Amino acid sequence: MTALRTSNRLLRLAVVGAAAAVFAAGCAPATPKDAPEATGEYASSYTVPAERVLAPLRGTAVEVAPENPSLAVKIDNHEEARPHYGLNSTDLVFEELVEGGLTRYVAVFQSSVPETVGPVRSIRPMDPDIISPMGGLVAYSGGADQFVAKMRDAPVVNILDDAGDPYFDRGVDRIAPHNLLLRAQEAVAAHADIPAPQQQFAYSIDQGTSSAARLGAPVNSLSLTFSPERFPSWSWNAEAGVYLRSQEGSADVGMDGAQHQSTNVVVLKVPVERGDVPFTQLTGTGEAWFSSAGKTVQGSWAKGTRDEPLRFVDASGFTVQLAPGNTWIEMIPADEGTIVTE
Repeated sequence: MTALRTSNRLLRLAVVGAAAAVFAAGCAPATPKDAPEATGEYASSYTVPAERVLAPLRGTAVEVAPENPSLAVKIDNHEEARPHYGLNSTDLVFEELVEGGLTRYVAVFQSSVPETVGPVRSIRPMDPDIISPMGGLVAYSGGADQFVAKMRDAPVVNILDDAGDPYFDRGVDRIAPHNLLLRAQEAVAAHADIPAPQQQFAYSIDQGTSSAARLGAPVNSLSLTFSPERFPSWSWNAEAGVYLRSQEGSADVGMDGAQHQSTNVVVLKVPVERGDVPFTQLTGTGEAWFSSAGKTVQGSWAKGTRDEPLRFVDASGFTVQLAPGNTWIEMIPADEGTIVTE
């Protein structure tokens, strides 16, 4: 009986082995008749892409960073000063409260400098705190002696109409003092030895990865109040991927006929020392709202010394990343300024 079981087992093994041999023979890969001969030589067509850096005041990726200095210009925002020259070429715009409930701008150019900028007006006491971190140039029409002295003490080159600097003209389309224009390209070219600014803020790689886009709530409009006389607003244009600006209920349009626009809108609540000349206090901290890609995230701002840039963090304390592009920074008074998002 044992011999019979052994014989049957050997027979089954033989059958399985034969079947496996037949299967293996049937599945063996065929040798191509026209297979190329290996030469041992290979030349790659891959080339290393050019290194890309960030434009320091926009965060946009460029192959060659602009080497010219930044140019900060004090811009009039009186009704008779509108429409403005050059604001759609800015990297940064800071809006600040001045006398009579009106506002003025510090417009900063570096990535692109237009031929003409203006109308240009006088300096205010908070402007050294805004401009000093970027270095470069500052252009203005003059100002009270104590404010000019503070600006001259800052680490920037001062270009003043009152000092007879040769880069200013009077426009013929409006009356003084709302008609002083700066030949911006000429002013920058004359100071080519001044270095480019350092990067001021953190930026994401695109709009979709900005802090507001990742962490914020959808917001289609921001309505701001500086005073009863000045209440700008911004509306999100999804098709163009920008915020469009209005002032006192009307579209804010420049001399080029285009409505002023921005990739990012940053709103800061700032302490304002009230007096004959309002003084925005930027060395400190306060509430902030950061808008990019149609969304808004809340956080805070902080600034240590005059020469340090503003720092932006979200509610968890992480650095806010703006979207690559231009930025308007609206500095509304902490005591009376308001922001309404919809």
